[in-house]
Amino acid sequence: MAETSLSVLFFLHKKDQSFGSLSILSYLCKEKEVKNTMDNQFVKLIAKTTGIGERQVQGTVGLLEEGCTIPFISRYRKEVTGALDEVQVANVSDQLEKFKELEKRKETILKTIEEQGKLTPELRKRIEGSWDSTELEDIYLPYKPKRKTRAEVARQKGLEPLATFLMLQNPNADVDKKVREFISKEKGVNTAEEAIQGAQDIIAEQVSENEEARNIVRFNFKKDAVITSTKVKPKTKTAEEEKEWEEKAQKFRDYFEFSEKLARCASHRLLAMRRGEAEGVLRVSINGDDERCLDRLDRQFLRNSSRSAELVWDAIEDGFKRLLKPSIETEFANLSKEQADKEAIRIFVKNLEQLLMAAPLGQKRVLALDPGFRTGCKVVCLDAEGNLLHNEAIYPHPPKNERQAAASKLWTLVKQYKIEAISIGNGTASRETEEFVRGLGLPKEIQIFVVSEDGASIYSASKVAREEFPDYDVTVRGAVSIGRRLMDPLAELVKIDPSSIGVGQYQKDVDQKELKHSLDQTVELCVNKVGVNVNTASKHLLTYISGLGPAIAQNIVTYRAEKGAFTSRKELMKVPKLGPKAFEQAAGFLRVSGGKQPLDNSAVHPESYPIVEKMAKDQHCTVAELMAKKELREKVDIQRYVSDKVGLPTLQDIMQELDKPGRDPRQQLTVFEFSKDVKELEDVQVGMVLPGIITNITNFGCFVDVGVHTKGLVHISELANHFVKDPSEEVQLHQHVTVRVIGIDLQRGRMQLSMKGMEA
Repeated sequence: MAETSLSVLFFLHKKDQSFGSLSILSYLCKEKEVKNTMDNQFVKLIAKTTGIGERQVQGTVGLLEEGCTIPFISRYRKEVTGALDEVQVANVSDQLEKFKELEKRKETILKTIEEQGKLTPELRKRIEGSWDSTELEDIYLPYKPKRKTRAEVARQKGLEPLATFLMLQNPNADVDKKVREFISKEKGVNTAEEAIQGAQDIIAEQVSENEEARNIVRFNFKKDAVITSTKVKPKTKTAEEEKEWEEKAQKFRDYFEFSEKLARCASHRLLAMRRGEAEGVLRVSINGDDERCLDRLDRQFLRNSSRSAELVWDAIEDGFKRLLKPSIETEFANLSKEQADKEAIRIFVKNLEQLLMAAPLGQKRVLALDPGFRTGCKVVCLDAEGNLLHNEAIYPHPPKNERQAAASKLWTLVKQYKIEAISIGNGTASRETEEFVRGLGLPKEIQIFVVSEDGASIYSASKVAREEFPDYDVTVRGAVSIGRRLMDPLAELVKIDPSSIGVGQYQKDVDQKELKHSLDQTVELCVNKVGVNVNTASKHLLTYISGLGPAIAQNIVTYRAEKGAFTSRKELMKVPKLGPKAFEQAAGFLRVSGGKQPLDNSAVHPESYPIVEKMAKDQHCTVAELMAKKELREKVDIQRYVSDKVGLPTLQDIMQELDKPGRDPRQQLTVFEFSKDVKELEDVQVGMVLPGIITNITNFGCFVDVGVHTKGLVHISELANHFVKDPSEEVQLHQHVTVRVIGIDLQRGRMQLSMKGMEA
């Protein structure tokens, strides 16, 4: 097994050899101890945040710091991580980056305060000990450089001592006399009223920056905050503009007069309101209980009913309304948006994973159609590797209605190119094209599928498509994509920006940096879960393989073109820039078929080849025979091969892979047909029971295509006879379902469906 600088970790009891033969308190020592720069506090924080054991976190963080990828760690370093899966490893990775960013922020804060000469040992200790970003910013707020505020102007006029005097609230003090001491025309304080106002401005700012005061208001917002949205009066000049604005506004009509406790506001509702606000249709606000907040602040800062206390109270009220409340409102607006973004991204990630892991047809000769009416249907024929063999257009639909010529052409192409399956895009004219093709009387062994077109137009106009098909227009490229999606959805969809695939909710409204990070991570995990054939994979697919990236992926393709197909994994080491580390990370996910080493076409990592060879030797057979004969594998006692470097998790993975080398974790593809009785929304009647395909899942339900150009919503309350908390736990993308129509809105083009009592 390849060495690593990590100083950990088979941590299991001697009696439990699941992870090796060492004691539960012992570590697997290798080249050196965990890097000194690796702060042990990070490990404790991540363990507390994720609920994962400290030793598992420590092992995972050590591997991440060495440059190991998430797929590699979760698949080939189970002994080090305590068998964490890819989701858990990704969580540790994300938390590590979060705490690193927080550490950088703390360094900036300490430096800023130190430059001001205000960094006391106690303050440094508080900042260094804080790992909550909100608390940290509260501590920093009084020292944070800010624009010229009213309070700062008052300080420059020398009024801070007066503010301090008032805050003491001495019942026996002569306030008016004290105030007169600060009247100075030279400093710009001309009257007693100006002096008092300046002092109050300072107090107002101090109250707004006080940690305890902020927590009082924050607690109130957390408990009582209400989010409200109202319709904005349009700024239109003409009747036509007003009509256009009203049409745009209609999609937000559910929020024209809407109010709900912020804590109970679902992410999709909050994002819908924020989108309406961004489009100038809605005005959105978040408010707490002002009276309760002021009452608590009164108890916090006022000591008596003196003249000073009265002036302080006025300052507190001003500070609350002008500074503190707006600040906390903004904080909760950002926090609620962040939480809504996380939920939307979580749903998008689940949908994307299901889409990428959709069942592939495999290497079959495919005829693909991109349907259309006026422009006709673009037809392409692909070989079993997805290479374009032929393209042209047919016109079976209005306005040309050349059905006979189109039928004859399809028959000719099916015979000429020995077509094994037909892929039809699900966009405009899809139902009509499917019906036309099914009516041709083609051989029964030719399967007909309808596939999603989402993102195909994005791909066809992309740089990737232009590189692949420089001599063809976007219509041909789009049709090719539709055909390849049937053969291998994963290999084709990696070429498209995940946010353009259309399987989420409000993906354009969420934090784009977080969305991209999560989606890219999901694509990487899916690609590596399946693995790729290094001799047929595109540059775009190889880019997502653990340890590679765009440059090495391109070098692999270039090497392949110049030298011919790879004959072994070992040959990958000859690819420029693919060094030992990249090879270690990537090799297990790259397949080489037909070579001398049968393990090269499996998920067994080259570092484990000696183990398999020892197993074969002990059974007096070759590796190929061990892989081919179940009776030989059944004789292998994997306990004999446990060592201080290899534990049962790795050995169990090896045996599973020997049983089904190169197995594809994706399900088998099945044919689906829509009801022949409905083609348009007008054909649908309440009470109808229809077959459908789930095309999108949200946190409020799922959308189902029943073949009428309008996706119907199955609300979360209609998903099952039992309570459903998370729709993604109940249904899957592309799942074939039976639904009952329970509502139709022709005006808005909407359809309500139910799956209660229905069978999938």
